[in-house]
Amino acid sequence: MKKIHIALFLTLFFTSCDKGFDEMNINPIALTSVDPAFQLNTAIVASAPGYGNLSYETTIVKQMITPFSGQGSAANFNQDNRTVSNGNWTTYYGNIIRELTDVIAQTKDNAARSNLYNMTRIWRAYAFMIVSDSYGDVPYTQAGKSYLEGIVKPVYDTQESIYTDILTELDAASAGLDAAKAKVASDVLYDGDVVKWKRLGYSILLRAAMRLSKVNPTKAAEYVAKAVAGGVMQSNADNAIIRHTASFTNPVGSQLNGGQSAFFYLDEEFVSFLQKNNDPRLTSIAVRYVGATSGAQQVESRANRTAAVQIGAPQGYDNTTISAAVTASKLASLWDYSQLDKTRMAALTAPSFLVTYAQTQLLLAEAVFRKWTTGNAATLYANGIKAHMQQLASYGSSTAVAESAITAYVDANPLAAGKELEQINTQYWVASFLVGPEAWANFRRSGFPVLKPNPYPGKDLKTEDFIRRLTYTDAELNVNKANVQQAISRQGANLLDTRIWWDKK
Repeated sequence: MKKIHIALFLTLFFTSCDKGFDEMNINPIALTSVDPAFQLNTAIVASAPGYGNLSYETTIVKQMITPFSGQGSAANFNQDNRTVSNGNWTTYYGNIIRELTDVIAQTKDNAARSNLYNMTRIWRAYAFMIVSDSYGDVPYTQAGKSYLEGIVKPVYDTQESIYTDILTELDAASAGLDAAKAKVASDVLYDGDVVKWKRLGYSILLRAAMRLSKVNPTKAAEYVAKAVAGGVMQSNADNAIIRHTASFTNPVGSQLNGGQSAFFYLDEEFVSFLQKNNDPRLTSIAVRYVGATSGAQQVESRANRTAAVQIGAPQGYDNTTISAAVTASKLASLWDYSQLDKTRMAALTAPSFLVTYAQTQLLLAEAVFRKWTTGNAATLYANGIKAHMQQLASYGSSTAVAESAITAYVDANPLAAGKELEQINTQYWVASFLVGPEAWANFRRSGFPVLKPNPYPGKDLKTEDFIRRLTYTDAELNVNKANVQQAISRQGANLLDTRIWWDKK
């Protein structure tokens, strides 16, 4: 009988204890859901060009260079280093596209959040342009759906089909934004300003359309017209900028102000172009630590920001062979070359520019020259130069270019007959400084500026003078091999030389 009473007691005790047990084990302050608007913000902030972009994109277009070898060997030696070149892949597929895909799934059928839905479609198109421009054929229709649909081995879509959908998406999403509907007040780019988002969407549409200038000029002209009709950026106030803070620092600045401060230098061709044309932007960009013989000597007391003393580092050398070039330039050491100023444009809280009015004006200038839209190409060209010079004030007063200097430069460098495409796209190269993926994409598309190939011996390039694409990651080749191989069979060998669809000779 005693055993029965004990058993009954224990049953009642544990039954009573179990009541509320689930509630007791729930963290009352843990997130159970996330506002999709914050997911969009996460994706946008993560889109800031990273330090890895210096190793490939910015080096390929000869704006910056590191002579140091080792784990960072990349475009400086025309080598296929997948621990570096996988940066765009892992950043976009591992974070950005996953977040954007989830936001679209949550908002697609919610009329009350239609503006958030369309903003996300615009940014998704922007994201996929960077990924596809980097690698060519990539996962698109099935991308980012591992959690939503269990797709862990997505198929690779052709770049042509990706761009066809990107153009459609940008046009529809931009048109679908409605100022009369709910504002996304937490938006990190424009505080939910629908007019600015529309201009951004149509400006990206213009950019995407111009990508097709060689491979499908008819479609390019069609979508340039749609972008212009929809309304592109009207001033620097429309620029898509990530404004970094002490909590969310500039990815390039955080590296150049840390352990990588002595590794990257401004490229000789970039510095020489700016000097030759008396370009006032060089004073905003560069610093030279005169006489430095080590990274430790790159201190403010040696800093000289005068344009005339800047000397860019040449490509074709590593840190063991560059001594002859150093001697020829009468420098104390390789640490004496000019650098991107880490206290200004590469500061920890320096803004990241993604899509700008300056770029948009220059693309319009080319579109007018090609007779794909109306306007005055010379005026648009001048506006693009002015806008970029004025844009530099966003980094702080010490980088601002005086209006008198802007006027003098524009007057001295008008658009010349017979040189329009070269001048427009060379200025686009300057206006896209520190936006490596875009500078590289437009260089491949337009063929300008005319640059000397990197002569470093032992390169991985087989047939091309410049890197045309980044190779697929080793992780994809291991995990998603069948789909990767199908893409390679369509596109061509998984090499740095292989041209992507729109990069037609």
